[in-house]
Amino acid sequence: MTDDLLKSADERLTPINERLSLLSRRRGLTFGTDSYLLAAFVRANPSGDAVELGGGTGVVSLLCLAREKFARILSAEIQPEYADLIRRNAAFNGLGDRLTAWEGDVRSLTVDVTGGEVRAVFSNPPYLPMSAGFTNDSDEMNTARREENGTIRDFAAAASRLLCWGGLFTVVYRPDRLTELFTALRDARLEPKKMLLVHPTPASPPSLVLVEAKKGAGEGIRIARPLFIYPDRPGGAYTADMQAVYDDFSLAHLF
Repeated sequence: MTDDLLKSADERLTPINERLSLLSRRRGLTFGTDSYLLAAFVRANPSGDAVELGGGTGVVSLLCLAREKFARILSAEIQPEYADLIRRNAAFNGLGDRLTAWEGDVRSLTVDVTGGEVRAVFSNPPYLPMSAGFTNDSDEMNTARREENGTIRDFAAAASRLLCWGGLFTVVYRPDRLTELFTALRDARLEPKKMLLVHPTPASPPSLVLVEAKKGAGEGIRIARPLFIYPDRPGGAYTADMQAVYDDFSLAHLF
């Protein structure tokens, strides 16, 4: 069955959290801590619909659905091979009727596609400017990680178009671009309401930031205590706080 599922030698099927199995591409996006933390941070609305901007393999949506955070999710993905992976991952994990892949640019995504406004949008968007550092050998990784098809301003604007008043946009991003993130959110009428910084160890600077923003909300933000993944060096046992995230699929204990 697995051999029939894989379309090429570049694909693999890997068991992950929540009793899911993930189809991915060997030279492409992998399932990482940022994806899991985003899925755990997203606030649940079990009877509602949600939209993911930049779905990749669909792993964040799969995790959210496995934990019954939403009834249905539309995952927008610009790369055809990844939109196809989302569809196949949904079908293989028995979620084909609840997870839909929309192939296209988030800059053209509107409520006409989603069938109306939603209460939740979430994203692990491209976080590198086009001019930053060295490019990746893989075109698909450049598309996923660099702002080739939209900046954080474009993703925030897309979220605002899709959200109802009071709806939530949840995003994982780079701490060194926090100013750009907050500016983009506010310009899109999305007020940051919750923020959490993630550090590899207590001695390390933060490597990720998680933000929940609310459409049309007033000023005021709750900042969690930091999440340290490892107590001393990366690759060892998790801290108690990080283990609690995996045990409970939640970061609420940090607020």
